[in-house]
Amino acid sequence: MMESARDRSAASRLEALSRVTAQYAPAEQLSAPGGRVKTIAAGHYTVTGLSRHVRLGDFVGHTTATGVHLGEVVRVEPDAVFVCPIEPGEPIGIGDVVLRKGAFRLAPDSSWCGRTINALGDPIDGLGPMVQGPVRRPISANAPPSMLRSRVERGFKTGVKAIDIFSPLCLGQRLGIFAGSGVGKSTLLSMLARADSFDRVVIALVGERGREVREFIEDTLGDNLRKSVAIVATSDESPMLRKMAPLSAVTIAEQFRDDGDNVLLIVDSVTRFAHAIREVAVASGEPPVARGYPASVFTELPRLLERAGPGEEGKGTITAIISILVDGDNHNDPIADSTRGILDGHIVMERSLAEEGRYPPINPLASISRLARKAWTPDEEKLVSRLKSLIHKYEETSDLRLIGGYRPGSDPEVDMAVRQVPTIYEMLKQSPGDPPSPDAFADLAAALRNASMPQAQPANIRRN
Repeated sequence: MMESARDRSAASRLEALSRVTAQYAPAEQLSAPGGRVKTIAAGHYTVTGLSRHVRLGDFVGHTTATGVHLGEVVRVEPDAVFVCPIEPGEPIGIGDVVLRKGAFRLAPDSSWCGRTINALGDPIDGLGPMVQGPVRRPISANAPPSMLRSRVERGFKTGVKAIDIFSPLCLGQRLGIFAGSGVGKSTLLSMLARADSFDRVVIALVGERGREVREFIEDTLGDNLRKSVAIVATSDESPMLRKMAPLSAVTIAEQFRDDGDNVLLIVDSVTRFAHAIREVAVASGEPPVARGYPASVFTELPRLLERAGPGEEGKGTITAIISILVDGDNHNDPIADSTRGILDGHIVMERSLAEEGRYPPINPLASISRLARKAWTPDEEKLVSRLKSLIHKYEETSDLRLIGGYRPGSDPEVDMAVRQVPTIYEMLKQSPGDPPSPDAFADLAAALRNASMPQAQPANIRRN
């Protein structure tokens, strides 16, 4: 009699979970039998009875007294499935019923602009429920076929003088900003988010400090907030949510791109995305292969980054600006080295320049845009080449000049660099409160012209 009651209780729980699951998965997936939680460990739990019915990356739902909770399949064995819970502190118990839900999907809509959501697509701004779009898209998807994508051809102005002169960008380009902690990469991203060349802006804040979220969204975006969607997974959230946030962001950007919009995608930072993948992989038993990072990190990074860029012919573009937090200011750490080879350019920010008071602390010699020639005119390209030569001369002779070993007049090139490079550095300074520069080359020409003009003598000095 007791056995029969227990069976009826399990059946009723399965029926309740199936009704909830129906909101997320196609009807044919609900016919799969349910599994049960077998073991529970830090960071994951195992489920029996689902091994033949799930694939890596599928989502499952397990029901408890507090409701239905999500998890992602991270490992499949013949007699058990390893699942990482989506939300921290989920009340998981031995014997909980688990059903397959399939790939996690979002249904982005243009009405999402102006909203702030979490990695699951739920609003966190207190402005009410989200309107669901007509198309449900899996957050783990493939990039458009290479030969069907349109070409990157048109440049645009970011308003940041150091970038527009030395590393100009094009619509559909993917750029990385490499910097150590506290150097100013988030500040630079906030300046780039104000660019007026885009129809939509999608921002993923991954592993950020919770107190900075409102500051970034409300103060930085300004008027661009009405055309922006922010996806937030703060540092105290689970690694699964931090892993999902960039995937959800690029899925929303893909929907806008397919609608014909030019989209700016900002991810801050992809390093914390890699850290989240590492936490999930290590919890599932995957061994590390490069300085503590498992192989799945270097599989997921290109899959995420390749989804940005131009869409198919006749559709819009996704211009991606990705921040990379270099560990210990080592610009050759595994994540930095891997992303540098995937992206279409990189901006290098150096702590030594920030300590000198040069903001943004961009090193113009180390920063490269692989599509710069599509944005420069031929005259601008020649000018930038000349400027880099002067900056190189100036920096190369810095130690010699400091000890008084250089004599003016011995090298005309160095003399010109000493006269002009400090003016160039001063002109490149720009704070977040400064208005965007509409024409950085015009600002540079004006600065050099003013520096070369003789200073006017004070009126109270009598001329001989």
